[in-house]
Amino acid sequence: MQYVIGFNAIVGQVGKSQSVDFLDLPTAKAFEALQHIAVRKHYAFEIKTSMEDSNVVRIDQGTKFFRTEAIWAEAEFYFYGKVTSIGGKERSSIHLVTDDFGILNIHTNKDYLTTLENNILYRTYGIRAIGKQHVETGELDRSSLQFVELIDYRPKYDDDYLNSLRAKAQNNWLKDIDADDWLREIRGGYDA
Repeated sequence: MQYVIGFNAIVGQVGKSQSVDFLDLPTAKAFEALQHIAVRKHYAFEIKTSMEDSNVVRIDQGTKFFRTEAIWAEAEFYFYGKVTSIGGKERSSIHLVTDDFGILNIHTNKDYLTTLENNILYRTYGIRAIGKQHVETGELDRSSLQFVELIDYRPKYDDDYLNSLRAKAQNNWLKDIDADDWLREIRGGYDA
């Protein structure tokens, strides 16, 4: 019942605003798909729930339930994770399992995949990709991801590198700061 009530609220807001820009990407795409069908096939849809006095949204040739393109901007991303699948018959891609985004399907040129000399399956890599990102919410349009570069990901602890960064910071912006006082201030009085 909770999902029905939630969807009823969504339908009511879509009907009131006559916009799908505020919806999360999968829901907005569902409304857009129905709008495309309504225009192409001359159909009319009424969306409502099974609740009494449910909100209703009508989608037909005259409605315009499409996302505003200006809200989605082209962006560059770096993803790190384990490659679980490569290739594809129609649209080639790399499937990457990440901690932050789950499984990502990154569209990749077949020619690039045929030139790979090493087996990348079940190994951890970084992938640089381009795609669309919502300018207000930061949401990623997962269907727009295009492969740019494979990054050999070998995280390692380098004590010399970290010490050189500390020395550089000490000489520049930390020279007049007591590190212990600064750390206490950053923690907000909490001891870790």
